[in-house]
Amino acid sequence: MPDIRYVCLSDMHLGEEDSLLTNLKEAGTDTDPTGASPVMRQLVECLKYLISKNENKKKPALILNGDILELALATTNEAAMVFERFMELIMPSNGELFEKIIYIPGNHDHHLWELARETQYVNYLKQIEPGKHLNIPWHTTNIFVEDDPNPVPTYFLTKLVQRFSHLKDFVITVAYPNFGLLGEDSRKCVIFHHGHFIESLYQLMSILRTQLFPDRERPGQVWEIEGENFAWIDFFWSTMGRSGEAGQDIELIYEKMRDREELKNLLSDLVDNLDKQYNLPGWDRLTNKSIEWLLHKGVDKIAWAERSKTDRPLSKDAERGLWAYMNGPLKQQILTECKQNMPSDVTFVFGHTHKPFQEDMNFRGYPKWVNVYNSGGWVVETVEAQPLHGGAVILIDEDLNATSLQMYNETDREAEYSVRVEEAIHTGERVNPLHRRMRGLVNPSKEPWKTFRDIVARSVRIRAQNLRARTMERD
Repeated sequence: MPDIRYVCLSDMHLGEEDSLLTNLKEAGTDTDPTGASPVMRQLVECLKYLISKNENKKKPALILNGDILELALATTNEAAMVFERFMELIMPSNGELFEKIIYIPGNHDHHLWELARETQYVNYLKQIEPGKHLNIPWHTTNIFVEDDPNPVPTYFLTKLVQRFSHLKDFVITVAYPNFGLLGEDSRKCVIFHHGHFIESLYQLMSILRTQLFPDRERPGQVWEIEGENFAWIDFFWSTMGRSGEAGQDIELIYEKMRDREELKNLLSDLVDNLDKQYNLPGWDRLTNKSIEWLLHKGVDKIAWAERSKTDRPLSKDAERGLWAYMNGPLKQQILTECKQNMPSDVTFVFGHTHKPFQEDMNFRGYPKWVNVYNSGGWVVETVEAQPLHGGAVILIDEDLNATSLQMYNETDREAEYSVRVEEAIHTGERVNPLHRRMRGLVNPSKEPWKTFRDIVARSVRIRAQNLRARTMERD
């Protein structure tokens, strides 16, 4: 019987008040990081149940695929405390669930990669004698680093968890931006990537560079993409929470950007305030409307990013970005590390969009159709329910078969919340054994799935109500 060997979670946004995995004060909208949220507790109960069914009793590895800590819209200390609550649940002293944790930073926790990267470089410097040539700092890791004898630790998180006495020697390792599992015969692999590089917004510096210097080509290797864009990603999506009151104001703007009407009102107020404050000559209603139009255009790329497009799991722009990433930088990195031999069976797992789905896709240069899984997210971003938004857990067995445990999708009717098991499958393919087994273990009408359903439905409703109240209060 297939056992769960890897568990993948993404987009937990720990510390963010709209995250279902961040605890809130009783009957309030403020966060309470001293306790675990009800959704987090029951999610761990569900994982415990499934892991307990492993026949060989070997603990799986946990893969955290980006945006786990919210460093843009929450303070570092609050995000760290919520991560501590998560660790207390999954790694208690009397029964740790996982043998190891691999962390793949995303855009909202990109700064954790910068800390790890700089620590890695400092350790490298210690080994080089003065006067010797120094290599430039590395911006990425290799993909297949699971058995690396010198893994890169996430300095911040490792030191955070080692404060627990029973975890004093535990190290959380990091891979960025891709992490891969390779079968013993190298014919099968699973690749994890947070997903931000499928959006052009996260390659903005490269785009501007090619516009300013048309004779220069866009970077084609993943380490070149990161090398040109890391400062932009780190600045905008991974440092705001540490910006004091300015960071809080940016969060208000970010929240209003999720609602078209709120954004329209915000920009109108901004233009009116400019008019009143500076009394610029020639400023009239026509000018106001022109300025508003320009501002709308300027924020459009950020406001209507992929996770805000709710009519399909992947927008056309994101589909093009996914194809470009798979056919270009990712394929090149796989071939480089596999000595130009592409594995015949590839599964790709990403998050970032907060819209879980599973689909077989036919990318160029891959021997077979690629099984693609999106792990969704755990944040309520709009007042109105978005049925495509939800959270999933991706499970992998020892033979690198995959299946998606879709924990919830938003809906207006609480009775329609239900946990289900989904597989990316091509016409004519057999259902893989892990998927078949998980479908036998997950019964939405029984425990622990029934309680999770009830808790998550209630928590989504509360977060939506809080979001409405918060934006109204700040108007």
